[in-house]
Amino acid sequence: MGNFFEFFLDFASIILNGLKQIFLGIFGGIVQLFNIPKFIQTFSIHSPSFNVIDWVFAIVSVIVILAIYVLIGYMIFLLIRKYIRFRKSIVGQEDLLEELSGLHREVIKLNAEKDKILAMKVSQMGLNPGDSNIIDGDMVVAGGISDNSDDDDAENDKRRFFRLSAVDEKYLEYTPPLYNNELNLEQICETFRNFACSRMRLYYDVNIIRLLFSGMGSTKMILLQGISGTGKTSLPYAMGKFLENDAVVASVQPSWRDRTELFGYFNEFTKKFNETEVLRKIYECSYNDDINVIILDEMNIARVEYYFAEMLSVLEMPDKNEWKIDLVPSSWKTDPTLLKGGKLQIPTNLWFVGTANNDDSTFAVSDKVYDRALPISLDSKGVAFDAPDTPPMKLSFTHLEKLFKDAIATYPISKENLAKVTKLDIYVIEKLRIAFGNRILKQMYDFVPIYVACGGTEIDGIDFILANKIFRKFESLNLSFIRDELDGLIIFMDKNFGKTHMRESKAYVERLKKMY
Repeated sequence: MGNFFEFFLDFASIILNGLKQIFLGIFGGIVQLFNIPKFIQTFSIHSPSFNVIDWVFAIVSVIVILAIYVLIGYMIFLLIRKYIRFRKSIVGQEDLLEELSGLHREVIKLNAEKDKILAMKVSQMGLNPGDSNIIDGDMVVAGGISDNSDDDDAENDKRRFFRLSAVDEKYLEYTPPLYNNELNLEQICETFRNFACSRMRLYYDVNIIRLLFSGMGSTKMILLQGISGTGKTSLPYAMGKFLENDAVVASVQPSWRDRTELFGYFNEFTKKFNETEVLRKIYECSYNDDINVIILDEMNIARVEYYFAEMLSVLEMPDKNEWKIDLVPSSWKTDPTLLKGGKLQIPTNLWFVGTANNDDSTFAVSDKVYDRALPISLDSKGVAFDAPDTPPMKLSFTHLEKLFKDAIATYPISKENLAKVTKLDIYVIEKLRIAFGNRILKQMYDFVPIYVACGGTEIDGIDFILANKIFRKFESLNLSFIRDELDGLIIFMDKNFGKTHMRESKAYVERLKKMY
């Protein structure tokens, strides 16, 4: 045994001496690196024999060495700071986990309190809490639903869509109104303009009214943009009054981030759906044949593609039966009649009209929204004019849709103008690297004939689409580098369409040139 201890001491001493040598070597190396007196002594020994060149190189060497020392010190400082930050993050995570554990304990306590309160309520009803169960707010006693003296109140308590259920009750004995379906599109535009003037003291150029109805025939999203005070909100509001079906105004807030701000959300605690007026309006549209409008006031005060993204995608589907939005994942027996499987059907007799101010307090409207909507600029105040007293009128969606279809069939874009648009498309692609897709072409094929039926001209309708749907994309380019190309574009339009036509497009290109 003594031999083993002797062996172990000799063996361990070798390891300990090695560790000692490592420590002394590292420590000695650090001391040697910062042995300033030794550096001064060495410099003093050799400096008397230096000539001018030697002095220059010696000074440079000293500066380089000092820089290396500063760099080493800075790296050590960064490592220490990084370690401190890492340590703080670890401590912060530990504090957060501890806080979450505390919140979890509080939730358990609250659930226990809720169970006690529930048991007290059951006891007050003369029942044994041990023999009853609560399932989704319904009391089950001995395997069956408990009787309640007030069945109506019990039924109402089970509803999670109060507003939508109220719509169902409203239309149980609904009688459709007598619609005035005798006017054509041009007469409707003129009548609406006279109504706004005589009854509401709102003055709009007849072309704005034509653009509004033409836009309604080509898309479900209208975007009214321009400076404040030009009547952007008043225009769709007046349309609701004119059609005797008030528009719903949803004032967009800067905090809107998702669709729940627009449609509402299901509250898991109360087991009720927090419904918005927008949701009620959408649901009610399926019951009537009216023309319904929802106004998104100052829609770009928040990012449109955040809270309205799902609706934009739904309205793009070619099959209108697929225009559905999931509100809840499952259905209840007490859900509204038209809510099938928790899905809301978006009716075709509904339009969204958004207003957008162009200032520093708002977000830029993205191309995704512009491509799907029809933008109408209201940049000037209306000029007062005299109009006969014009009462409101009831106009059915069925009649308006028929007028749109008849206009598209009666006034299709001429082959001559289609050929000119094709040439312009090729020119813009070659010179400016901008192309427009099938969506914009489809809107143009629908918009222009309806615009003609409203009293406009075909070339002016094409001009409007080109200026507001295609040339608007030039703003994303570096205009300072394409000024010459813009001049060539104006010359091309003069040659292709004529100098007296395409006034809006040419005026827009001229404004772009002045920006840079």
